[in-house]
Amino acid sequence: MIRLLLLLGCLLSCKVWAVDPFEDFHEYGQLSDEEIHKIHQGELLYGDTEFGLIVSRGNTNSTSFKFKGNLYQDLDKWRNQFKIDSLYKRDRNDATGNDEVSANRIFVSAQGNYKIGVKNASFFMYGDYEEDEFSGLEFKSTLAAGYGNRLYQGVKNQVDFDIGPGLYRSVAQDDTELEDEQEDKTKTGYLLRLALQWERTVSTRTRFNQDLSIEQSLSGLNSRLKSETSLISQVMGAISLKFAYLYRYNSKPEDDKLKFDSELSATLVYSF
Repeated sequence: MIRLLLLLGCLLSCKVWAVDPFEDFHEYGQLSDEEIHKIHQGELLYGDTEFGLIVSRGNTNSTSFKFKGNLYQDLDKWRNQFKIDSLYKRDRNDATGNDEVSANRIFVSAQGNYKIGVKNASFFMYGDYEEDEFSGLEFKSTLAAGYGNRLYQGVKNQVDFDIGPGLYRSVAQDDTELEDEQEDKTKTGYLLRLALQWERTVSTRTRFNQDLSIEQSLSGLNSRLKSETSLISQVMGAISLKFAYLYRYNSKPEDDKLKFDSELSATLVYSF
């Protein structure tokens, strides 16, 4: 009799847990980017925003803030994407007792893809602008145009690419030795831009994303690589948790800067 009751209890428990408690939640972890675009086609703006805040007090005194936005428009002939990525950090200097900024970066980009009638194929126009207080540059920017398409489509995976020529421009930060030599502060050159986006569905509420962009200089200037590897898992409703690893490489950094820097983050994502 006791064994029968235990068996009945197990069966009832399995039946309860067989119901997915997230089945009616937001589609962010359940649908691919392509399906989300179809649902929101014609809307003025849709997408997601990320927030991250870390405040440490005691033996370590620091404040870090990260904000990132990824917005879309999907119209009849155009699909537009707008990005913003910012990072700000202050640390306590134990020697002086003052708070000092140790990271201050903002990056914005915009891309328009004109649909040419062939499935997933398009012509694109891309532009970005970045200010990083600790890069040795006042700013750097890129303009590019070219062709985009889907490289691979599977049940759980899809890979898209963009490729095309472009222009690069950067302005170095003020230096007393170069104060009267404006041409040495400004660098302009040609480049070839390649961008890859890989999305994999891990489960009904979890996705893996790999974004990679390579800008190969054709003018003997610096070439750049930017890679973001992320895992996004739905928590509840429109809220997801994102773990990301960002790696950036610059073949010819300014002054005594390193050629690479990386960033590991955990942020909350709100989709709308």
